[in-house]
Amino acid sequence: MTECFDCDNCKESLYGRKYIQMDKGPYCIPCYDAHFANTCDECKELIGHDCRELYYEDRHYHEHCFRCFRCDRSLADEPFTCQDEELLCNDCYCSEFSSKCIACEKTVMPGSRKLEYNGQTWHEHCFICSSCQQPIGSRSFIPDQKDYYCVPCYESKFAPRCTRCKKSLTKGGVTYRDEPWHKECFVCTGCKTPLAGQQFTSQDDNPYCIKCFGNLYAKKCSACTKPITGFGGGKYVSFEDRHWHHNCFNCARCNTSLVGKGFIPDNDEILCRDCSSDL
Repeated sequence: MTECFDCDNCKESLYGRKYIQMDKGPYCIPCYDAHFANTCDECKELIGHDCRELYYEDRHYHEHCFRCFRCDRSLADEPFTCQDEELLCNDCYCSEFSSKCIACEKTVMPGSRKLEYNGQTWHEHCFICSSCQQPIGSRSFIPDQKDYYCVPCYESKFAPRCTRCKKSLTKGGVTYRDEPWHKECFVCTGCKTPLAGQQFTSQDDNPYCIKCFGNLYAKKCSACTKPITGFGGGKYVSFEDRHWHHNCFNCARCNTSLVGKGFIPDNDEILCRDCSSDL
C-alpha cells in the first residue's frame, strides 16, 4: 500500500508535483503562495515562491519593485538610503539632501571628509588658503571677507609689523607714536626694562623709563641732587641756574619751607628772611 503524501492544506496528492516543505508539513505551490508568501510593499501583489524577494525594515519587495523613488534605478545590488519612507539610490540622495562644496560645486558625499564654516561646506581638499593655495585642513585659519587664509599667510599679508624686530604682531602689542611694537620689544632705551603698562617718557623720540630719563636728562635738585622729573605731580622751584624739589626748597638754617615765600641767596645756600637778618 502506497504511503500518503498530500499537501498539508488542500490534502491533494503531491506525487509528481512541486512542493515546499514547511515546519508543519509539505505544501503545494498554490497553497504555499496563498498562505505564506509576503505582499510586495510597492505593487501590493504576492511575492511568489519563484520570485527573488527583497526586504527592508519589515517591508517586502519583488526584486523588480525595489527601485529608487526618484530615478527608478534598481536598488537590488546597490547602496541606498531611506528618506521619509522613500528609498533613494546614493546618487539621488546626495543630489537632493547632501551639501554641495562651495568651491567646486560638487556634492559632498556622506562619510567623506569635509569642513563646515559659517553655513557653508567644503571638501577637505577644496578648502585652501587664498594666498599659498595649500589645503588648510584642520589648521587654524583667518577669514577676510570672501577669502580664507592660513595663519602664516595672513600674518605675512595683513598683520602689522613690530617697529623694532619687524616681525608680525598677532596678539597684544603697544602703540607708540602711531607705530606698533611687541610688548617685549617696547623697552627703555637705557636699561632695556619693558615699558608696557609703566610710566615712561621720551627723548629724541626714544622711550625711557622714569629712572633712566631722570639720570640722563632731568634737572638735578640743588638740595638732594636727585633728578627732578615732574612725574607723579612733582613740582619744583627754579632760581637762576639752580632747581629744587618743592619739599627740598627750605631755609638752609631753620629748614623752613620757602615755597611761595621770600628768600635770600647766600652763596650756595638760600635763607629765609629771619635767618638772613641774623647774619
